[in-house]
Amino acid sequence: MTWKPEGYTSLSPYLIVPDAQKTLDFVAKVFSAEPLRIHRRDDGSIMHAEARIDDTVLMMGEMAEGPKSNVHVYCANVEQAFQRALDAGGTVVQPLEPKPDGDRRGGVDDGNNTTWWLSRQEA
Repeated sequence: MTWKPEGYTSLSPYLIVPDAQKTLDFVAKVFSAEPLRIHRRDDGSIMHAEARIDDTVLMMGEMAEGPKSNVHVYCANVEQAFQRALDAGGTVVQPLEPKPDGDRRGGVDDGNNTTWWLSRQEA
């Protein structure tokens, strides 16, 4: 018997967002995220949802006025990911540019209470 679902890491980011479906759609467009489990309330809203981004499971719950979230994602092609985030309806919080820590990084707000920091290690 295993103590966690097959293919899950021990730690998963958990977002509280106003519209979980919007976040699921965003991560599908930007990262080709694979939806995993979705649990709905009686009214059809999403109580809990999960999506796989590369080797990580992102979990989320829906709450009208949850806290602002920030997620950092390393991307093989950060320029393409940044553009996909904009094409998916995101707005630039910080342009994609080299940083003193050796990363090329920029931030995109998804319009659903989360800023996605997209990065690639370059140094």
